[in-house]
Amino acid sequence: MPTPPPRPGRLPLRLRRSPTAWERQRPTWRDARPALIADALKRAQARPTGNWFVVGASLDLRDDRPLAMTVAGQEVVLWRDARGRVVAGPGICPHLGAPLRDSAVRCGTLVCHWHGLALDGTPFAGWQPWPAHDDGVLLWVRLDDVGGEEPTPVPPVPERPAAAGALAAVCTVTGVCEPDDVVANRLDPWHGAWFHPYSFVDLTVVGSPGDTGEEDAFTVDVSFKVAGRFVVPVRAVFTAPGPRTVVMRISEGEGVGSVVETHATPLGPDTRGRPRTAVIEAVVAASDRPGFTLARRAAPLLRPVIRHAAGRLWRDDLAYAERRWVLRSTGRFPG
Repeated sequence: MPTPPPRPGRLPLRLRRSPTAWERQRPTWRDARPALIADALKRAQARPTGNWFVVGASLDLRDDRPLAMTVAGQEVVLWRDARGRVVAGPGICPHLGAPLRDSAVRCGTLVCHWHGLALDGTPFAGWQPWPAHDDGVLLWVRLDDVGGEEPTPVPPVPERPAAAGALAAVCTVTGVCEPDDVVANRLDPWHGAWFHPYSFVDLTVVGSPGDTGEEDAFTVDVSFKVAGRFVVPVRAVFTAPGPRTVVMRISEGEGVGSVVETHATPLGPDTRGRPRTAVIEAVVAASDRPGFTLARRAAPLLRPVIRHAAGRLWRDDLAYAERRWVLRSTGRFPG
């Protein structure tokens, strides 16, 4: 029997009344219909992105060194200028091709470590900047040649709790698969309690596309395990606002409005020609409980804990996504 959501003013923890052994859970394979997941994925793939790609966490971009990533085979480098604004552009020095990821940032200027060529974020010697955006949690870069869509001035940042009252942490993992495989994983909430029993229990999908009133929304009642039989029950809604993004938003229970954004950024092929994808997941938590203020003050201590928990989940989920890619690429995918 699912544990009821906590009432305001009380502790969010609940004691599970009658825990069910993992093997005695209700099977969910009949509900997780391949066609339902595939149709939701197809609709997500048709939504516009404005050619924006997530490249990392805002906190990871320091004043003294750049942040670099290869996106769809394009070397990208980002740094902060003298006013703290994010700058992005090709990660190849226009002089002799040095990797700008190894350069230093001095007073907002990127200085190549091969010969000292300096870039201040304006066009120089054939080097052209790319549009970039810092939303306070994540860094984005717009690659029009890669995206091939109608560009937009800003990225499609999902609605989040206000930064001033939230606790945010970002986890990044990489797998051998394509963004579609990552999104398909997230559009299958039925696997949660079976595949991640260390984190989720009492999971029930109470709404799926076509019967929730919200297009392509999967609504889930689930309890997050804390310790032993203590859990935090919530209702969460999963949506895919774009072809490389899935958002889980808590709609009832502890932390209403909190979100987990999963962004899948294509990196390019590995040495064996297999596709690689970076999963960049942002947890943006908020709560109106008085004690949450203390949690925000302890953010530097809590962020590694949140990243560790997300990384553990994604070690399993990347196995799911990678397996899906292998079967698709060999023509043996059962869906």
